[in-house]
Amino acid sequence: MPQSPSTYLFGRFFNRWDIKKGLIAIDVLDGIAYVLYGLAKGVIAPLMLFAGRVIEKLSTMLYPLYQAYEQVIYPEDKYEEIFAWHLRLPEIATIVSFPVIGYFLDYVYNRPEHYRLVFLFSGLFSVVTVAYLGFFLPSVGREERISPEGFTFKVGEFKVLLTFEALLTLAWGLAPEFILINYVVFVLHKTVFEVTLIAVASSLMRIIGTYASERVPKRKGFYAIAFGMFLNAFYTLTMALAPPFWLALTVYAIGDFGNALWFPFYRSWIFKIIPKERTSEFHAAISSYNRLIGLITPFVAGALASIHATLPYGASLVLFLMAGAMFWVLPRMGKKTQASPI
Repeated sequence: MPQSPSTYLFGRFFNRWDIKKGLIAIDVLDGIAYVLYGLAKGVIAPLMLFAGRVIEKLSTMLYPLYQAYEQVIYPEDKYEEIFAWHLRLPEIATIVSFPVIGYFLDYVYNRPEHYRLVFLFSGLFSVVTVAYLGFFLPSVGREERISPEGFTFKVGEFKVLLTFEALLTLAWGLAPEFILINYVVFVLHKTVFEVTLIAVASSLMRIIGTYASERVPKRKGFYAIAFGMFLNAFYTLTMALAPPFWLALTVYAIGDFGNALWFPFYRSWIFKIIPKERTSEFHAAISSYNRLIGLITPFVAGALASIHATLPYGASLVLFLMAGAMFWVLPRMGKKTQASPI
């Protein structure tokens, strides 16, 4: 089943259905997939891995429901603060857990059966998360999804959103995270432990970025988005120069500081321009749009790499600069674009 149209159709269906049931379905499907990964052993391993991957793909079609649910239940005047914490808490958990996990899985419990047990435990833990969703989170049906009085959907703002999403999807598609991991492991000949160090450094900088975002006035939100794009441009520029490990770690962490800085303002802006009555449909449509763009990026990256190995990073650099410039200019354009500062 093609993911893009299926994602949109699920989103449209949930205009009428309780979104919380979709969140429960996500955790159930993800849990089943991880249990199957944990059971992947011997002659049935390929079948288990394939089945788990198919179920996981089905689960991702429902992921836009997370944004739809958040848009409805979070108070609008607290969006930026909530999204800062939305980023902060998982990163704190990453800093605490990843070095320990990386050390034990690399140096102590490094056999295939140990990895399978990790997957199995992760899958079974979904029983806890499903119970939490079912018993403690409020339902969000049609009656809870009412746009605030005076809300008007503006086509100009939505066009700005789609343009930015296209630039960002292409930029990250040409310089995805797995390229950094491959570079660290296969070019610099580092181990899983060094990869976890990058994850920890990035988490630390994301946490700092969330606190920095809270000190930015809401009226300067577009400038924060632009600055975050410029920091990512700096990351791609540095990676194009084939840096040593510690420099790669540093610039990637700086880029993630920028991501944490701009994310609360951008997510808040999206939620304020999308009608709540059709929130699941709109978020699913945006996700489908990004998936369609993502289909062409491997071909673009391959064509650029055939010309020069670092050209994909160069193209990503240009796209990040374009995305940043767009949000830097928007506050000055105001009425012409219908887009207004957050």
